[in-house]
Formats: sequence, structure tokens, C-alpha cells
Amino acid sequence: MVLAVILQAVAGAALGKVGAALGAAVAAIAAAIGIGKIGKSTMEGIARQPESAGNMRTSMIIAAGMIEGAALFAIIVCFLTLIL
Repeated sequence: MVLAVILQAVAGAALGKVGAALGAAVAAIAAAIGIGKIGKSTMEGIARQPESAGNMRTSMIIAAGMIEGAALFAIIVCFLTLIL
């Protein structure tokens, strides 16, 4: 009886760690895809209207930074679930 409870607790902990690792991976991949799409759109916009390249580049850097911040926050939360 006690062994069954211990095995269930260990299996639940292992499943939680797998979930946290998958969450961190999904957050990193989603951020990479998002930043790639921002870069692609900005380069297309600069190709169409070269005189506004400075404004587009600034907006791209700000948006990419915000995505990176959200992804970093998600990854830290996932890694904290591994530790705690």
C-alpha cells in the first residue's frame, strides 16, 4: 500500500519535470518564431519603403525585446517548477 503511494508520487514528480521542460522548450521556440516573423516583416517593409528604415528598425528592436522578455519570464517559471 505504501509502495503504491510512493510510486504514484514519484511518477507525478517526473511528469511535472517533463511538463516544465516542455514548457520551456515551447516558450523558446515560440519566441524564436515570433522574432523571425518580425524580422521578415521589417525587412519586407524596408525593401518597399527604404526611407523609413530607421523607424521600422527601432520598432522591430522594441518588439523583439518585448517578446524576449516574455519568453525569458516563461522559461524562468518553467525552470522554477523544476527546482521547487
